Formats: sequence, C-alpha cells, structure tokens
Amino acid sequence: MRVAVLGLGEAGRVFAEGFARHGHAVAGFDPADVSVDSAVERKSSVAEAVGDADVVLSLTTAAHAVSAASEAAFSARSGAVYIDMNSGSPQLKAEVRDATLGRDIEVVDGAVIGSVRSVGIGVEVLLAGPAAEEAARRLAVLGGNPTAISEVLGAASQRKLLRSVFMKGLGALISESMDAAELGGEPEWMREQIAGALADGDPGVERLRSGTLLHAARRGRELSDSLAGLAGPESSWPVTFGAREYHLRAAHSEMDLSSSLATIPTAALGDAGDRMGLLHSSIKPVWDAPAVAGRALTVWTRPGDNAAVHRALDIARPGDVLVVAAGGHVERALMGELIGERAVSKGIRAFITDGAVRDAQELAKIGFPVWAGGVSPAGPYKDGPGRVDVPVSIGGAVCSPGDYIVADGDGVIVIPSVAAESLLSRGRAVLADEALRRSEILRRREEGDS
Repeated sequence: MRVAVLGLGEAGRVFAEGFARHGHAVAGFDPADVSVDSAVERKSSVAEAVGDADVVLSLTTAAHAVSAASEAAFSARSGAVYIDMNSGSPQLKAEVRDATLGRDIEVVDGAVIGSVRSVGIGVEVLLAGPAAEEAARRLAVLGGNPTAISEVLGAASQRKLLRSVFMKGLGALISESMDAAELGGEPEWMREQIAGALADGDPGVERLRSGTLLHAARRGRELSDSLAGLAGPESSWPVTFGAREYHLRAAHSEMDLSSSLATIPTAALGDAGDRMGLLHSSIKPVWDAPAVAGRALTVWTRPGDNAAVHRALDIARPGDVLVVAAGGHVERALMGELIGERAVSKGIRAFITDGAVRDAQELAKIGFPVWAGGVSPAGPYKDGPGRVDVPVSIGGAVCSPGDYIVADGDGVIVIPSVAAESLLSRGRAVLADEALRRSEILRRREEGDS
C-alpha cells in the first residue's frame, strides 16, 4: 500500500518510518529541512507526495491543516483516504473536509490517543467520519492501531479534546510541582512523590514534563479548544483554565513579550482591542515614567488601607506589576517612597492603583514607575481587610492575576494573558497603518506648499 505523510515532525516522522519498516511505499513532505530515514521518499510538494497514495496522513499542525488539504485535494488519486490527524476542534475538521469538496477523496477525522514517541505506530488512533471504517482497515494494513468510533466527522477530535482536559492538566500540574520543588531545593524528593503516584513511574514524569515544555504553544491552543467545548464560562473549569495559562506562559519568554508590549503605545493597543481594557483616565502617571509592561499581581484592599499591599510585596516576583484596587479612594496614600524602594529591590516593574500615593518626587528620583488616581500626603491604615492574587475591578476594567499590564504617558491598559500575543500583533498593525497615513498627510502638505 502507498501512503503519504504530510508533516515530518516528531509524530509524522515516527509514522512515516514505521510504515516504511513494514514494507510500504512511503512518500513524505515537509517544507523544513528535517531528518528522516532514507526509506521514506522525500517529495518537494504536497501535490507530489499525495499523487499515488492510497492513504494520506496530515500531521502539518492545525495552523496548516486546511491549506494542506486544499492543496492535496487537487492531486490525490480517486478513492484516496485523507486522514487529518492534527490536534484541533471538530470545527477545524469540518473546514478540512470543506477544503476538499468536489474531489473524489474521503476525509476522515483522526485523533492520536497516547504518546507517539513512546508507542510508535502502535499508538491508538481514533477515526471518525463517513469513511472511518475504510480508513481503519487501511491504517491497520499499514501497521497502525486504529479504532473507528463514529460516522460523524469531528467525533474523534472531540474525544481527544475531552481527554486533554485531564492529560494536559496533569502535565501542567506535574511541571508546576517540579518548578516549585526546584525553587524549594527538593526536586528529587518531589520526583519520587509524583513517580509513586503514576502507573508508569519515573518515565511518565519525564514524558509528561518534557512534552509539556516542548509542545507548550500547541497544547495551550488545544486547551483553548477544550475550554470552548465545555459548558459554562471558563471560570467553571479552573484547573483546565490554569493548565492553559501554564502552557501559554511556557510557550514564550514572558520578559520578551512584556518588553515587546511596552514598545506599543496604550492608544494603539486600545485601538487594536476594540478600546476594551483601558483604565479610567483619572489613573495617571505621577511622574514622567517610561512605558512599562508586565504581569499583574493583583491586590484588592479596603479604601485607604495598605495591609494587603505589604503581603503582595512579600510574594511578588521580578517583572510583576502591582495592581491595587482600592475603590477609587484618593484621600489616603497606599504607598510612597519606602514601598517604592522595596518594590525596586524585588524587581517589581510598576505600581498601578485607582487610589492615592505620596512622595511623588522621591518616587521619580528612585525611578519607580507609578500610576495612581491621585496624590495625597495622608498615610494609609494597616488594618485590612484585603485580598492578594484575586480578580479585581479597577478603573472600569477587570484585571485577573497574570494578565498583562501596559502603562505609558497616556494611561493604562489591561490585556488578558491569553490575548497578549494576538493584541501585540494587532497593535503593531495599527502603528504601521498610522505611519502610512501620516506619510500621506505629510506628502500632501508638501505638495500644497509647493
């Protein structure tokens, strides 16, 4: 049997080489210069790879699934089975099918259940769609381990996304537990504790931890699909929400993302985000501080009381931005020079509050950026109550722990962490468009002068 594998990453390479070892003719395509066994015939395009194939496996990543199917549809031979094995939502699988409409090929939804790296081509593959039974027959001949579960396209992906609620959450939990243990100086003890709780012991710890870090971006997007398919708001599924947050944080350097966000004016970010998340204009810089961006460490406190601010300082990490919701009370300052010095020592990037601060000139001298609803010489109470690291309402916006804060001379914007990279991209597009329009205005002015 002839098979084409589109995408020769980790999973694609395992399938392609495994089928070849079983004596089948395997053609593979990947635009990257990846290493693969010589038994797999490398092709220069999708069209060339699928031309003679009885079975096509698409493992291109979800981002390229539809375009790969569209290209393959015009070159695949009549009667070929096209199994889309990319991790994604049932809606994605419907889009893959729609990309092949009018062509005589059968699109099947495929979902890998388990670790391809550990099991090889014997890993379980769920199949769904009108041609799932035929796809299962052909995949079995190739040496695979398929199970046809439904004639409804998308049913296999739905199961995988439901399983992701547990598996990706477990991987994130183990990784976060190991992070905590490393900070506490007890990584080996923690590894033993986790290994004892897993059926496959220490290899399972390593597999879940390394896989979480290696594939963080893809798994974060997959958990977004999982959350979208679950009933109720995301807050109804806090562990899954937290697992997505962990994967998204692991997918990029937070310092790099924060630094990039700080280069985009809050006005442009506001325009790019439908003017949502911008704090009330009363919250202003107390001195001419440079633009800053970072993750929010939130504080919810009684007006005029900073006991919770001191607790936040104890747990703050370098790069945090303290966001203090104080009910808009501006008659008693929640911080001043001394807290500013402590914050600088902790590596805190900025202090944002709808309340008041004091010692504005001293804060400028030490270079600690502060945005506040007012300035008052009156000191705070220190009795509480207050909460730290909880969602807060400040300046007309909701800020959750870990959201990104960007502040500059114009004001402050809150960006949900899951939207930060997208808004950064859209903010850059806003700036590029403004630059073009400004250039046109200047050109017309010069023509008028001449």
